[in-house]
Amino acid sequence: MMKVALFSSQNYEKPFFSEALKDHPQIELSYFSESLNEQTTALCQGFDAVCAFVNDTLNKTVLTELAESGIQTLALRCAGFNNVDIKTAQALGIKVVRVPAYSPEAVAEHCIALMLTLSRKTHKAYNRVREDNFDLNGLLGFNLHNKTIGVIGAGKIGQALIAILNGFGANILVYDPNIGEGSYTLSSLDMLLEQSDIISLNCPLSEATHHMINDNAFNKMKPGVMLINTSRGALIDTKACIRALKNSTLGYLGLDVYEQESELFFKNRSDEIIQDDVFSRLVSFPNVLITGHQGFFTQEALEQIANVTLFNLQEALDRRSELTNQVR
Repeated sequence: MMKVALFSSQNYEKPFFSEALKDHPQIELSYFSESLNEQTTALCQGFDAVCAFVNDTLNKTVLTELAESGIQTLALRCAGFNNVDIKTAQALGIKVVRVPAYSPEAVAEHCIALMLTLSRKTHKAYNRVREDNFDLNGLLGFNLHNKTIGVIGAGKIGQALIAILNGFGANILVYDPNIGEGSYTLSSLDMLLEQSDIISLNCPLSEATHHMINDNAFNKMKPGVMLINTSRGALIDTKACIRALKNSTLGYLGLDVYEQESELFFKNRSDEIIQDDVFSRLVSFPNVLITGHQGFFTQEALEQIANVTLFNLQEALDRRSELTNQVR
């Protein structure tokens, strides 16, 4: 039997895990709504493994305390692992596994939703019509057809996005050092920044990509460019982003992620005063659209996350020497 502490749990994911657990009778999940961090590691006492999500803190201190509690497996129910100190985990003998792909179409389609909402101002039109205001002034949009759209990162999500954009008849530039030719034009990063009407960030967060969209990058972009980020918040220097919005370099901004989102997202804060002044400034712009990290949030993706997470834990329970989705 493997006892697993699942942190940052949400009610919406429990039915998917309950269904997937039917095929894994030797795994027992305990749900904790708390985030895993330096203040909550004591909750891991008596467990064999921990299941964490995107905004849980898994630094050296936390991992050391997990190891001292007997935790041998860390199962991430997400693709990214930038929040994990992988070197420390390896040194402590903690195996880290992840869900490398879960319905990449879900995130790609959310990119398109953000693009279309911003370009056609459907969010503003919805509010107007509810107030019996049918005036079209101020709602002028633009076609995606024949626009130059830059995709930074062409992994599974990026490829799914490219397939959709090809259907719109867009001209696609791709910056990704790890791919070859395809139904797009390979580009340098500078060329993509300079020529794109729309830029979508679909790359992982690493030391190399941290704040890759900064003042220098904004200075290379076309005036009025649209920027979409559904990957990781820290790809963008948020303060530089605000400067680009103020000087009209950025004409449209669509975010599903935010650099300091761990203090905000996945909770109902409608009765609170938001203390993050940078976030409050962002949402004050009329050409900014922010969703709360819901790009992954489809039935298909949640089914895949639950199934792959439990598959990873089962492999660890079976003491497989090579785990299929282990982070190395």
